[in-house]
Amino acid sequence: MNRAEATKRFHDGGDALAELIDETPPAALPTPDTDVPMVSRSVRLPLDTYERVRAAADARGIGVTTLMRQWIEAGLADLDDSATVSLADVRRALASLSRPTAA
Repeated sequence: MNRAEATKRFHDGGDALAELIDETPPAALPTPDTDVPMVSRSVRLPLDTYERVRAAADARGIGVTTLMRQWIEAGLADLDDSATVSLADVRRALASLSRPTAA
């Protein structure tokens, strides 16, 4: 059934709405990436900033909002000295240290 037919059936009244609901297949909802209840907020970013965030998320294989959430959580942890650091960041930091040379 197309949209025009559905609209006509809806406006005809009676049990048509209940029938439409019964005939409609269940919607496929996205699977949440966490069990913790979330609050949605809108953030306005310059396009170039958003593109950099998206590229960083893609490189990590995660979604943009997941990466933003991680950054916000890390920033808040810095404020109260309970910083958490990802294992990947620790490995990068260790790898960047100069290696001692044999004497």
